[in-house]
Amino acid sequence: MSPMSGTATEKTTAPDSVSTAEPVPVPSSATSAASPPRDASPSRVRQVPSTAARVRWAVRRLPDLLVRGATKSVAIVALLLWETAPRLGLVDPIFLPPFSEVARAWWGLAIDGQLADNARASLVRSFSGFGLAVAVAVPLGLLIGWYRPVADLLGPLLEVLRNTAALALLPVFVLLLGIGETSKISIVVYACTWPILLNTISAVRNVDPTLLKLAKSMDLSAPRLFRKVILPSSVPVMFTGIRLAGTVSILVLVAAEMIGAKAGLGYLINASQYNFAIPQMYAGIITISAIGVAFNQFLVAVERRLSSWRVPVGD
Repeated sequence: MSPMSGTATEKTTAPDSVSTAEPVPVPSSATSAASPPRDASPSRVRQVPSTAARVRWAVRRLPDLLVRGATKSVAIVALLLWETAPRLGLVDPIFLPPFSEVARAWWGLAIDGQLADNARASLVRSFSGFGLAVAVAVPLGLLIGWYRPVADLLGPLLEVLRNTAALALLPVFVLLLGIGETSKISIVVYACTWPILLNTISAVRNVDPTLLKLAKSMDLSAPRLFRKVILPSSVPVMFTGIRLAGTVSILVLVAAEMIGAKAGLGYLINASQYNFAIPQMYAGIITISAIGVAFNQFLVAVERRLSSWRVPVGD
């Protein structure tokens, strides 16, 4: 064999030698830089982002916690001022007795049953009028907001009536319906109807047009469109009016009970004022405020239940 053939043979067998050769060892420094240490577990690697996320969450929650703490502190400071100002002579204790005396008077009214009887009478009237207003105003608001002919028919009459204050019509209700329960419940119905009606109309008219177009493109019938799109979208704004009406039902009733009533929290406040029982008068006012707060929280819970599909703003 000639040298030339030997050279060619070596050239052809050279790639095979390279392919069968052992892999070149990588330096330990490069291996340690490419892969994490053996003792670094996944939980230990994720611990630093977890701690940072907790810190960020605490920083975001800090303003809310400060606001809540300040709110509670303001309420406590207000009660302390109410207790100390009359005792220090900053205000006349005859017209503003200390909070401890008001609490004692409230407990006395609760023990002898006067507070429960008057609160029961007011709640029956208030809830009856409020329920009737919801039953009338919600369907009527849905019709006016969805059907233009109904709005054109009832619009002028509603504009005239809604600008008339409920308490201004109280003498009219008393003259027409007497001084019994009918006139008091009717004035509550009248006063509660307008917040619910106006907010329901606004809720229906301001439904997202994109949702309506999407629903119509799916060939939904009018009843299903109304039930699946209009009603769920209207719940938040509608409940704004319902919550306002809940407050109005108590305030207007108290004013109505001061005229010709023989029971109720408004009657209790008015009678205590005439008899110069000032602590009992403030006890009645505190009871009305507590009922209003509890009723509003109940409506908020109902609203959250009916609008559970909404995505929270913070998410």
